[in-house]
Amino acid sequence: MKALKITGKILAGLVIVVVAAMIYVKAALPDTGPAPDLKVELTPARIERGKYLANHVTVCMDCHSTRDWTRYAGPLSGGLGGGGEAFTQEMGFPGKFFAPNITPYTLASWTDGEVFRAVTTGVNKEGKALFPVMGYHRFGQLDPEDIYSVIAYIRGLAPIQNDVPESEADFPVNFLINTMPQKAAFTKRPAETDQVAYGKYLITATGCVDCHSKTEKGSVVPGTEFGGGMEFSSPNGVVRSPNITMHKETGIGNWTKEAFVARFKAYTDSAYVAPKLAPDELNSPMPWTMYGGMKEQDLSAIFAYLNTVKPIEHQVVRMEKR
Repeated sequence: MKALKITGKILAGLVIVVVAAMIYVKAALPDTGPAPDLKVELTPARIERGKYLANHVTVCMDCHSTRDWTRYAGPLSGGLGGGGEAFTQEMGFPGKFFAPNITPYTLASWTDGEVFRAVTTGVNKEGKALFPVMGYHRFGQLDPEDIYSVIAYIRGLAPIQNDVPESEADFPVNFLINTMPQKAAFTKRPAETDQVAYGKYLITATGCVDCHSKTEKGSVVPGTEFGGGMEFSSPNGVVRSPNITMHKETGIGNWTKEAFVARFKAYTDSAYVAPKLAPDELNSPMPWTMYGGMKEQDLSAIFAYLNTVKPIEHQVVRMEKR
């Protein structure tokens, strides 16, 4: 009887600790600090740089726009910045997450500092945590000037009246999500002449590692970086990201720089039209037409950096139909 009482007290104590922790996580987090007092000057250079980044490097327009999934690789079909792209349980995410509308229709009430905090730390205007399908962990490692440029560009987007549903995380991620935002650790953009350092910076901006790795509950599994294997589920089957390490048999170790660059630039050729897919055909989630707009020297720098990444032996079965 005495042992049962002791066990009961221990369990009660544990319950109190867990409840207290949950209250703390919900009430005190996220805590990345207040939005900075910031006003981005809308210079032509910033707007042009932001347009390049948002459309071809950080590819904000990938998730925050409408893509035509009836065609190969889902090229943009309109709604630039209007949001609505869904990331759901059927795709392997722990909840339903929707890319918000980032046109002035929504962001007109946001200060530049609030946009900056959301993009670089994962905390929105209301102080709520964003799920890291939004690459704030990466964007918080970039040069602040590049973030200013993106803000300058999206401020000039045409307003699109599209009210996007609220994102909803499943339990226990609806608690854990508050622990995910983190303070930014900015870096200075390296000189383009330092190809490897500049390539690493670009890969941080592009988020190649986010998709070209194994993932669990929306996070990269440590040790699988760039080795491929992330699964994209659809009613027709599963598509997996390829291994882009320099492993010769299972990755891109036999590719030349020229072949790597040409693979991207083929999608920006004036004669290219994304093929229409059959209703039961599997599609690639890779936004080829967007990344294909990168400058050749930037693609070359990414290739140079990938050559420094540890090769991973991982044979990926790219597609499996249901």
